[in-house]
Amino acid sequence: MMWPQPVTLRGTHVVLEPLSRDHADDIREAVADGELWNLWYTAIPAVAGVDAEIERRLGLQEAGAMLPFVICTPDGKAVGMTTYVNIDATNRRLEIGHTFYRKAVQRGPMNTEAKRLLLGHAFEELDCIAVEFRTHFMNHQSRAAIERLGAKLDGILRSHKIGKDGMIRDTAVYSILNHEWPTIRQHLTYKLEKPRDA
Repeated sequence: MMWPQPVTLRGTHVVLEPLSRDHADDIREAVADGELWNLWYTAIPAVAGVDAEIERRLGLQEAGAMLPFVICTPDGKAVGMTTYVNIDATNRRLEIGHTFYRKAVQRGPMNTEAKRLLLGHAFEELDCIAVEFRTHFMNHQSRAAIERLGAKLDGILRSHKIGKDGMIRDTAVYSILNHEWPTIRQHLTYKLEKPRDA
């Protein structure tokens, strides 16, 4: 049986649903908000590439290499995508990655809650021993967000990947271990519950 299985994860600010082709229109709108594909250190599709990206993610899901989600508002509007990827069922490890949000919802509570839901499912339901996060070394916004979660830097994979523009990427690798999850869960819960001006 495929590990992990598709699942819907619900919070107060966000709902993570299994990706389907029905989400394509919302995802096209999401990437257009801020022209996210122009960030040179990411691999976010342009509007015309959304259908192909959905097919790529669904193909990797079918192969057991990825579990893709759409990130939705509580009323069901898709505003981004994320995944469990680099799935290693034998060693109960996976990565949370390939994530983007439309510009209008960035820097709000959605990302914090989405990560809490994904981490909670990974550690509490899937019994993961570690969850990784990987990002371009130069993606300082992403690295800061990962560090705010409480993940620790494992190291830098130098000359790790060739980017869409042919540039060679160094990848920053972070992780959270299962014994660290209770403290990080408390931290994320506090961040979500504290007053915005606190």
